[in-house]
Amino acid sequence: MAAELARGDLMATIERQRFDLIVIGAGINGAGIARDGAMRGLRVLLLDKDDIAAGTTAFSTRLIHGGLRYLEYAEFGLVRESLRERERLLRIAPHLVSPHRFLIPIYAGARRSPALIRLGMVAYDLLSFDKSLPWHQMLSPEETLALEPGLDDGGLCGAAAYTDGQVTFPERLTVENALAARQYGATVLTYARVDALIRSGNTVQGVSFSDMLNGGTYAAHGAVTINVAGPWVDHVLGDPGQRPLIGAIPGAPSSALYIEAARDRRPYFVLPWNGQYLIGTTDTRYRGDLDQVVPEEDELRYLIDETNRVIPNAHLTRDAIHYAYAGVRPLPYEDGSNAAGITRRHIVHDHAPQSEGLISVVGGKITTYRSLAQEVIDLGFHKLKRISPRCTTATIALPGATGVNWPAFAATFRDASGLEPARANRLLRLYGIMAWEIMRIGRAEPELLRSFDAHSGALGAEIVYAIRRELAQTLGDLLLRRTMVGLGPDAGLSALEPAARIAVSHAGWDEDYATQNVETYRTYIQRRTLLSP
Repeated sequence: MAAELARGDLMATIERQRFDLIVIGAGINGAGIARDGAMRGLRVLLLDKDDIAAGTTAFSTRLIHGGLRYLEYAEFGLVRESLRERERLLRIAPHLVSPHRFLIPIYAGARRSPALIRLGMVAYDLLSFDKSLPWHQMLSPEETLALEPGLDDGGLCGAAAYTDGQVTFPERLTVENALAARQYGATVLTYARVDALIRSGNTVQGVSFSDMLNGGTYAAHGAVTINVAGPWVDHVLGDPGQRPLIGAIPGAPSSALYIEAARDRRPYFVLPWNGQYLIGTTDTRYRGDLDQVVPEEDELRYLIDETNRVIPNAHLTRDAIHYAYAGVRPLPYEDGSNAAGITRRHIVHDHAPQSEGLISVVGGKITTYRSLAQEVIDLGFHKLKRISPRCTTATIALPGATGVNWPAFAATFRDASGLEPARANRLLRLYGIMAWEIMRIGRAEPELLRSFDAHSGALGAEIVYAIRRELAQTLGDLLLRRTMVGLGPDAGLSALEPAARIAVSHAGWDEDYATQNVETYRTYIQRRTLLSP
């Protein structure tokens, strides 16, 4: 790769520095922590063994929600925190997070009666008393079928309609947090696998890590190390004798449906998403290789059968699946717990005095990543014995929405970009105000204004922008976590070689590296998404 020398220089720079915080894991929580720390003036290093958002963050339900189901477990504090954070994300990331209507069909004989669902909806509204979204409505069977005529009408008692949030691409939300951290001075290094904690007596003084792209082992030193590696938290700690912190759980309507499965009465979602439908999730314990998580066939059959039951005209078959994924949700370890009953509240674990200078983060959810980061950075300042400046992450917008009135900016971009509406809207909802940077690259090299993907209409300039400005190192980064082309109907396979050619001709990749990336991506798609390459 052309960037190899620059990466080598970065390694040397890291080894010469002493950081205030070393953050292990560039998922949504790690990126949020890095952003908050950097914004409060700390010297931050963010490391990940893969790309930004390549782990659990990418395998989520893609919702920004209070967690209606958590009310059943009396997690009122978590629901209130989540609803408050939902409102904040709608403000600081309006290009990425948007309101979405949800419908809960109510059937005779279901475990959750109409009265119970109404009670839950009232509680949900009361816990979000300061929201900008509309309050819930209870619908009659006729009103429900008028909204969603495809629903099974046998035993239908009505529905609850409410509004929650959706983040179509949490990958982009995470990338923007990491980029914001860089803007405030943080060092962000992907494909850097932490191999061990550097200890002196009972104090953790940093980490040793391997460069997964170019080879070599390096050391980074810091006053506080924050282990936010998600399902890999216990692996980073490297102590087989310690009690585990993680108990691992993988995880065609116009409205989003929240449905109770007949088989086990567990609720799951059918979500309109990215021009397709996202159906899930299941919750089962997972104890296998964390780097080899794939959906099980019985999980797919469960979701297909249950969806066909509620929407008889769907006629879903195994062949209807464009893309299937499984991820490991890093919930707290609890002996013998039912998967659904394990708390989704995060735990911030200070390892002192046994391991001074080390903090591990367990659990959490995308919706509450910002408040989790605030809590961790507050603790970090305490460990550093320094007075913390005020946290401003709840009010300062992410890079894609900084300094603008979002609706006005979006309208101006649509009018002035010269793009057809669908392509203009796509750039806006991926890049926000940075859509103009894409256009500047394209106007400087007009061939980059041509699309390299027929499904999404993505522009060649996006490939160049992602490599130059968004830390993309591989075709997987480009297609799955920057341009989002890889989450289209064919998992980006038809766009793979065109994207590689653009990276070679316009962004400095050499032919061998591009060819290697094409094969790696094909293998990944075959193994992780159940599609033939």
